[in-house]
Amino acid sequence: MHRRQFFALPAALATASLAEPTAAALADEPAARVQPPASRTPVLLVKAGRDRDNQPFRWLDATFHVKVSGRDNGGRCVIFDTLRAEKVGPPMHLHTDCDEWFFVREGEFKFQVGQDTMRLGPGDSLLVSQNTPHAFVKTSDGVARLIVMHQPAATMEEYFHAVIGLADQSVEGRRVLAERHGMRIVGEPLKAD
Repeated sequence: MHRRQFFALPAALATASLAEPTAAALADEPAARVQPPASRTPVLLVKAGRDRDNQPFRWLDATFHVKVSGRDNGGRCVIFDTLRAEKVGPPMHLHTDCDEWFFVREGEFKFQVGQDTMRLGPGDSLLVSQNTPHAFVKTSDGVARLIVMHQPAATMEEYFHAVIGLADQSVEGRRVLAERHGMRIVGEPLKAD
């Protein structure tokens, strides 16, 4: 490819992407891909240490701040900033309707994904695809911070708000609620070490 053609290619692609799709092209696309999201927040600023709705919640000895709600982006994702003081985590589980992404901001965590065990520290991230069993536990002392994103958002926000009100917080007590929210509990929580 000639240099002049190489530099012209990005401009041509950008111009082509701005063009309106033809009726024939729209007819070939699934309806979900051509319709805009049901709701979208044009701009959302959530300050450090704050929750999107000023209503952080606690579960499994962690404080959850919703940074981006599924309500903000037509259900494409939900992002939680979690502060974790204790060496606990969720039981081995999988999501039937979303992927889950983790980003460690502070502290250290042990993850098990399928049969693989791995250690994550500050700056490390991990993507766990839908239907993949996984669990994690904080292993470091002090407060750790873990960003968690579910894509699409599915009903994860609703699950967390419902689960904190359950009287029976055992794994068995949460199993039915988890199933209603696209999660399947498939094992016990991890031990820190």
